This record gives sequence, structure tokens and C-alpha cells, in this order.
Amino acid sequence: CSCKQAGWISGMNVKQIEKRDSVLTSKQQIDRLLRPGSSYFNLNPFEVLQIDPEATDEELKKRFRALSILVHPDKNQDDPDRAQLAFEAVDKAYKNLLDPEQKKRAVDVIQAGREYVEHNMKEKKKQLKKDGKPQFLEEDDPEMFRQAVYKQTMKLFAELEIKRKEREAKDMHERKRAREEEIETAEKAKREREWQKNFEETRDGRVDSWRSFQAGKSKAKKEKKPRSFLKPPKVKMEQRE
Repeated sequence: CSCKQAGWISGMNVKQIEKRDSVLTSKQQIDRLLRPGSSYFNLNPFEVLQIDPEATDEELKKRFRALSILVHPDKNQDDPDRAQLAFEAVDKAYKNLLDPEQKKRAVDVIQAGREYVEHNMKEKKKQLKKDGKPQFLEEDDPEMFRQAVYKQTMKLFAELEIKRKEREAKDMHERKRAREEEIETAEKAKREREWQKNFEETRDGRVDSWRSFQAGKSKAKKEKKPRSFLKPPKVKMEQRE
């Protein structure tokens, strides 16, 4: 989580972690690439490969070859699983820097980290001047400034990764919901088609049944005899003499 990554970055010994000694052994490189918090530290491809953003493509290629050989599982058969993870981190970083868009993104994050530190230093000095205090900051020392930029850059990379994961989770949820709605719509349409088909198939039978029923009623009506009422006898009137 963001709390963990902030703790790792703020509490680390930057000079030790960012060591650029080209003679690090295979084991040391594997340890560096898999150190605690590496899932965030390794977001910066330049740090993974221990190469400056200004490096040429040829220098980048040479660095990748040298580092990938050092951490390759075949060269570290006593610890192949960790070596594989380290190799994957190196390979991913190299591929990211081969992609112009990904490389520009990484350079922009590093530049943003530097600008953030410079802005903070400027604001701090303004406040010191206002308070009538000496305008000296520990970041005025080149090494301390570099470490401050390193820390801020790692924070920015971590924050961007957290946001990316949040967007990915949201997109996944939206795709899942859309898929469920699509399935429900398809099932509803299928039920309606089946109902319509069943209705069409049984229509003739229903019509025939109705006709038979109507014919039966008509026949029964014809066969029904009319009622006969008994007429009273005629009474003859006697003639009087």
C-alpha cells in the first residue's frame, strides 16, 4: 500500500541502495533487485539498469547485456528462482526503455521529482529569509540534493503505479459488469425467441381446437329440439234456444 512504500522510501539509506558499483557480484545484483520494496523501487527502469537517463541507446544495450548475464538463472544455479525474478526485472526495464513512450514517461517522472525538490527548496529559503534566519539547506549539498531527488522520484513512481492499479481494478470491474449485462440481455433475447417459436408452433393447434369447439357448439344447437307447449282444448259455446 502507499503507506508501506512511503516508509520504505523515507527510511532508506539512499547512498547505499543507489550504489552504482559496476563490479557488483551476481548475488549482490540479485539482492539489489529483490530487496524489500523492490516492487516500487524497480518501477524506475533507469535505476534497475543503473544507468543515467542521458545514456545513449548503445550504452543502454551494453548495460542490459552485462547485467542480464550477471543475474541470469544459468549463471546462478545455486539460486535459480531468485535469479529468474531478478532477470525478469532487468528484462522488463530494458523493454520499457526501448519503447519511446515508456522511456519519455520515466524521464518525465524523474524531471518532475527534481522540479518538486527545487520548488520545495525555494519555498523553504523564502521562509528562512522571512524569519531572518540563514538561508542554508542540507539539499544545497550536491549529494543531499541527489538523494532528495531520488526519494521524491521513487515516491512519484510509486504513486503512479498505485493509481494505475486502481484504474485497472476499476476497468476490470466495469468490463465484468458490462459482460454480465451482455449475458443477461442475450439470455433474455433467447427466452423471447423460444417463447415466440413455441407460440408459432402451437398456433395451428390452438386454432384447430377453437374451430372444433365452435363447430361442436353449432351442431349441438341444430340438434336441439324446440320446446312444445300443450295447448288447452277449445271450449264450444252452447247455443241457447
